[in-house]
Amino acid sequence: MLSAAFDLKSGQFILLALLLMIGAFYSGTFFGNNSPVYVPQFTSNSSFYSSPSASSSGSSRFTNRVALTYRKTPLLISEFGLDVCPLEFNEYIPCHNVSYINTLRSSLDLSRREELERHCPPLEKRLFCLVPPPKDYKLPIRWPTSRDYVWRSNVNHTHLAEVKGGQNWVHEMNKLWWFPGGGTHFKHGASEYIQRLGNMTTNETGDLRSAGVVQVLDVGCGVASFSAYLLPLDIQTMSFAPKDGHENQIQFALERGIAAMISAISTKQLPYPSNSFEMVHCSRCRVDWHENDGILLKELNRLLRYNGYFVYSAPPAYRKDKDFPMIWDKLVYLTSAMCWKLIARKVQTAIWIKQENQACLLQNAEQNLFDVCDPEYDSGTSWNKPLRNCMILDTSKSDSQKLPPRPQRLSAYSVGFDALEFLGWSGTKPWMVLPCHWDFKPFLLEGICKVPISGLCIKQERFISDMIFWQEQVSHYYRLMNVNKTHIRNVMDMNAFIGGFSVALNTFPVWVMNVVPASMNNTLSAIYDRGLIGAFHDWCEPFSTYPRTYDLLHANHLFSHYQNRGEGCLLEDIMLEMDRILRPQGFIIIRENEQITSRIRDIAPKFLWEFESHSLENEQKMMDTVLIARKKFWAII
Repeated sequence: MLSAAFDLKSGQFILLALLLMIGAFYSGTFFGNNSPVYVPQFTSNSSFYSSPSASSSGSSRFTNRVALTYRKTPLLISEFGLDVCPLEFNEYIPCHNVSYINTLRSSLDLSRREELERHCPPLEKRLFCLVPPPKDYKLPIRWPTSRDYVWRSNVNHTHLAEVKGGQNWVHEMNKLWWFPGGGTHFKHGASEYIQRLGNMTTNETGDLRSAGVVQVLDVGCGVASFSAYLLPLDIQTMSFAPKDGHENQIQFALERGIAAMISAISTKQLPYPSNSFEMVHCSRCRVDWHENDGILLKELNRLLRYNGYFVYSAPPAYRKDKDFPMIWDKLVYLTSAMCWKLIARKVQTAIWIKQENQACLLQNAEQNLFDVCDPEYDSGTSWNKPLRNCMILDTSKSDSQKLPPRPQRLSAYSVGFDALEFLGWSGTKPWMVLPCHWDFKPFLLEGICKVPISGLCIKQERFISDMIFWQEQVSHYYRLMNVNKTHIRNVMDMNAFIGGFSVALNTFPVWVMNVVPASMNNTLSAIYDRGLIGAFHDWCEPFSTYPRTYDLLHANHLFSHYQNRGEGCLLEDIMLEMDRILRPQGFIIIRENEQITSRIRDIAPKFLWEFESHSLENEQKMMDTVLIARKKFWAII
């Protein structure tokens, strides 16, 4: 255990002592001594102070200072290391900073809740300092216990417990937050609600899994209990909610170890590819679907697969007072114009299905019930694209070409739906399941590319080799990290390609946010077709999540992609964002060329990272430099 303290220098930035804690991960028991040992601050002219208790384990001086520091151009990092932001910035989210957004309100469309979307400040207004943990921060409780309990001090906000406790969102329990699994429309528990939805979608004959649901988009997810209780059905959920009056709901979800991100459906496309979800869920999600000629419903239509469901649990579905009947009538008109079919309406919930009915769509388009989008609207990546009030007519994915269920979908070569040939034979199915641990090499075909992904040709040989490669690499990674599988829950692949890294982690107790950089080809569609989840993002900007979100960040040739992209995209900018979203004692795995890894090795200590450098063979049988970095557990005292 390392500790150090510093002097205060008059006339300059306030210097405070920082505690570094390098120790084992949380012991695995429910309770544990996982807090850093704080070194008391003394007013002294000495340059270094080490408490006796710390000195027994060794002590070290480090020179990072506490100072509110903004990004400057050109970028210079002090020889003493990056500054540490003051403690009050422990929940800093650059592109969802309420103070900055308030300065923009006069230019935003408040009627459409544009203020809830991402608004990144210009570079000179972004903080360039390490975001500290809050007072009394503890290493998070491990999954699966974390589904139900998290440390109060890690998300020390009481508002949700006060206003949603009666609906069993979250309750206070001594030093913990307890999540009973309730929600606004399922206060008696998500499990019963999920079974009811299964009954409604299968005419009382099955569950959501048998209804064909593999991936769900949960709009306005609260603390994500709905998502947590879908996991036993092997249903993957992309949960999102804005940073609004429901204080820190996404932070609670992520602290629990549940996939979630900050987002809002407002004036731009959501950062997910078209035709990606079998269900969109809205339980009191506070979205006015009936307004603006149903423009937000049309965005859901873009995201839903054919024969996918829209689950709507909200007052207009069952109440007859106020203006709820008028809202319901508008919803019925708009969904009918989009050729959705209402299949169930009971117990405060209505469910529509997105029918595969091209004749209906063409007829309604001819009758001007909606405008047809031009092809450009659905091309490329769904990143920072303004919404248009139009419908995408897509005949490329039909009911006869369904993807297989999970887990078979993980290894399905499935991104094109032409008459494909697999392993030398013509199949009647548009996909071929490739068992994860089978030696494919004798069966590989040479030559013709059969599966185009947004203009990028993925040969079947490349698909198979990618899957085998990442299985091997994950084994190497865990050996090099020397960590138990249970120590890692929240994972992000920052440059995910077609999701091979995520597939290789499928048997681990983790979830993976697969990020495809917006400036790359749209391989995120392939990732969703494999039954995985993820989002588009531009790493020249901060990600839409809270600090201390992830246990492991994987960056495979990410930095080289952003080389020479200019200010805001520099290696140091991306490293700072990685540090912000990484939990204390979390890991970073970086694969890059030697020039970039050499630079990272030089400056990693200034970010208070430890690292080891290794060499691993890449897919071309050449040696890659692999850095395994670990964020130290430090705190302001």
